[in-house]
Amino acid sequence: IKCKRILNKIEIINRAMSPDQGAGQHTINTCVEIFRHSSMETEGSVSGWSDEMGASSDQFFFVSTYTDFERLAHGPRGTEAKNCVYVYRFHPSDGSLVLLHILNNKEELINPAFSRFHPRLNVVYTCTEDIENNGQIFAYSIAPNGELTKIGQADAGGTSTCYLTIDQAQQNMLAVNYWNSTLTVIPLSTETGEFTGKIKSTYDPNFGKEMTAAAKKHGGVNHSNNDDSTIQQRQADPHSHALVLDPFVGSVAYVPDLGKDLIREVFYDKENGELKIELNALPSGLCTGKPDGPRYLEFHPSYETAYVVNELSSTIAVFAVDREKLEEIARAAKNKESMDQFQKASTLRLIQSISTVPDAFPTTMNTCGRVCVHPSGRFVIVSNRGHESICIFRIHQKGASKGKLRQIGFFHTRGETPRHFQFDASGQYLIVANQDSDEISIFSFNLSSGEIKYTGNSYHVPSPNFVCCCPMRDEYLIDDSSVASSENEMVVEGQWLDRNMKVDENKKLMMELQAARDEIKELKNILSTAVGSNTSRNNPTRRNENPQETTPETTMTLKEAQDLKKLFISD
Repeated sequence: IKCKRILNKIEIINRAMSPDQGAGQHTINTCVEIFRHSSMETEGSVSGWSDEMGASSDQFFFVSTYTDFERLAHGPRGTEAKNCVYVYRFHPSDGSLVLLHILNNKEELINPAFSRFHPRLNVVYTCTEDIENNGQIFAYSIAPNGELTKIGQADAGGTSTCYLTIDQAQQNMLAVNYWNSTLTVIPLSTETGEFTGKIKSTYDPNFGKEMTAAAKKHGGVNHSNNDDSTIQQRQADPHSHALVLDPFVGSVAYVPDLGKDLIREVFYDKENGELKIELNALPSGLCTGKPDGPRYLEFHPSYETAYVVNELSSTIAVFAVDREKLEEIARAAKNKESMDQFQKASTLRLIQSISTVPDAFPTTMNTCGRVCVHPSGRFVIVSNRGHESICIFRIHQKGASKGKLRQIGFFHTRGETPRHFQFDASGQYLIVANQDSDEISIFSFNLSSGEIKYTGNSYHVPSPNFVCCCPMRDEYLIDDSSVASSENEMVVEGQWLDRNMKVDENKKLMMELQAARDEIKELKNILSTAVGSNTSRNNPTRRNENPQETTPETTMTLKEAQDLKKLFISD
């Protein structure tokens, strides 16, 4: 990927410096000036907008809210929001936000509660949480000024929609419906990110049975509580809470079932975009006899390890992942073999369970919110609703304990009910949605120690429930060929790499990369020399005495200058 980027940039500079290109002669003087100025600047934004605080339009935060409490399974204690979505621009210099755009169509966009930014396009998806009506998934394109434009809407095929996943080929969206536990697949356009049809596949862990528990307004319990009577009703039915595809082959969907204390492993037919068969289901914790309530699952970015947050027991369960078995499943699928051979043989193995709250704090007074693996791969972070804290764990990097967790500490979120949190693109800031105190708060994150500190920045948002980071992409850099074409590919920085690439091909790429770097270095040396000669031309005491030598005029276009500038301020 890096090699491809550098080669593209070499092509840009060679084209810009060619005397036969465009409207006239492109000179080294322009390169010198761009290089001189760009060396003193940070990378610009997609829109070109910036201010004295160092902000750019490259990073937005999409914050959703609860707008109708009666339609929820749980009971927020904050303020019902009049606006559904807030879009902020992030200032990386001090961790502050500027509000750019709001959506106030609460009659249509009811309780947007989970959002997903497209892995390649400037498109964000959000879904409605409603226990009475089928959830709706909305797709919005994001403009450089933060404005949202609706580009599609799809039925989620179930009630209280709570999670969205995009498959590796970016051809399908997989939706999770908490209340009736159904999982659905909806086709997407790889070019625009729009929905291209209705639901093409549904998997129902409850096999069509009627729900046992009732909604709050009909005598049901408040799912925010964690007492025995609430748990009895809450775990009377399956309640799927998330769906995460394995990052190795993308053929197994892991589904935490909060109602049954299980992690389901469902075979996902990537070729046809269908959830076919449940291969296995294993307990989400230590089986102590007490409820666990698995909520979310996250994979480590480089280890064969997965982390499950158990909402009701306030624990993190750490699982070793059997990558070889996943690859066997992918090969069998490719060869059209039966998946029955993989049933009752889990790809996960529990290796640790660790508490998210201090020993002295009653777990009946707490429910966990989100779990996240830090982008560095060195920390796991979880939010505690009740203890009102962020708990941070360090990940063991070596030896027999590799992938296991060690607790660092607890940090107050300066609000109530931290339902969700999100890192900025750099991993150095943490934005927390304190649902029941109607605010989002921002903390700095120490990449060495894992500790967080309050920045002093908090913003009033009624009943915030989800924070989605949207790092905007330059449209001309988006390449449709980056979409995955086989089960052996994975996404890295928005592009796809073959996991099974041969060693010879790797060596070839490394050599090509080194050659590209050498050429970049040589070009920069030329420019450095040119800076000196350009200075001498501008200095009368050092001017070349040869009257025949003149400085050619610059005729580079603005677009070419911007492209060339990007060459020197990235990589």
